[in-house]
Amino acid sequence: MSLHRLRTLSTTRWSQLTSTVPKRHLTLPTSYKYDPSFVRLVDVSPRDGLQNERTPIPTPTKITLINKLTALNIPVIESTSFVSPKWVPQLSDAAAVMQGISKKEGTSYPVLTPNLKGLERALELGVEEVAVFPAVTEGFSKRNLNAGVEETLGRFGDVIAKALENGVRVRGYVSVVLGCPYEGDVSPSSVARVAERLFKMGCYEISLGDTIGTGTPNKMRELLKAVCQVVPVENLAVHCHDTYGQALGNIYEAINFGVRVVDSSVAGLGGCPYAKGATGNVATEDVLYLVHGMGLRTGVDLNEAVKVGNWISGELGRKNASRVANALTAKL
Repeated sequence: MSLHRLRTLSTTRWSQLTSTVPKRHLTLPTSYKYDPSFVRLVDVSPRDGLQNERTPIPTPTKITLINKLTALNIPVIESTSFVSPKWVPQLSDAAAVMQGISKKEGTSYPVLTPNLKGLERALELGVEEVAVFPAVTEGFSKRNLNAGVEETLGRFGDVIAKALENGVRVRGYVSVVLGCPYEGDVSPSSVARVAERLFKMGCYEISLGDTIGTGTPNKMRELLKAVCQVVPVENLAVHCHDTYGQALGNIYEAINFGVRVVDSSVAGLGGCPYAKGATGNVATEDVLYLVHGMGLRTGVDLNEAVKVGNWISGELGRKNASRVANALTAKL
């Protein structure tokens, strides 16, 4: 499907869908406006990148990472999660992190809120954007959130409604869109159903997550065809893991399809603690190299991003997982 045809379809669907969506759903920062020449990066390294680290990371290190990403001009920085410390102890300092960072006007610092209790904590700190994260399959949903898909969507519906009542934007993640560690292949239609539910509940954007990294460009294309029937491409993002080395290919396919929001993690940090072997978010540095090579803008300097990736890798005592970062560093 051509980009022109896709955008025409999206505009039509947009007019059909927005009548059922809360008005606050449409109130977004200017930087979120869809621009075919610009790819908006969502760096998830402070949350998704660090949540599975076994060794406790000092709070000041997390704060410094977010501040460095802010200085890079990353437009959206997923900062932490107000999840129970029992499930993700690495993020037990969520409040201290949010209170300690130096925020910049025009930059968003969303946090994950798994339930109303987490949302209440976020609201107390003046958070302006939160994220919810249902899965497509029963198996992953029960192991990740201790509830089935429908029950989880009901819970998140309450979170979304309360967030919108308080003037807080909500982003929706959909997990295991291209493969589940417990159920195998996932149908595009099942992903579309969950994405549509989130969009109609009021999520301004739906991030499609290849949680275990098994997707391929062909599967990504078929997925986007299905989801774009119910959610405009302007309101979609992709979140690709590189477990099988397919992340950049999938992102390239998504961008060619019309998607202009990409989740990434500096130095390729992180993965999913509930999916064995699924570590490895796509590196922000690698995404920058790809996107700039496609002639698109990001507003982020690649060389400076490499410095940040090398810094946090040093703090964690590991090698930067970005191939681009390693190639550029070798030239120094």
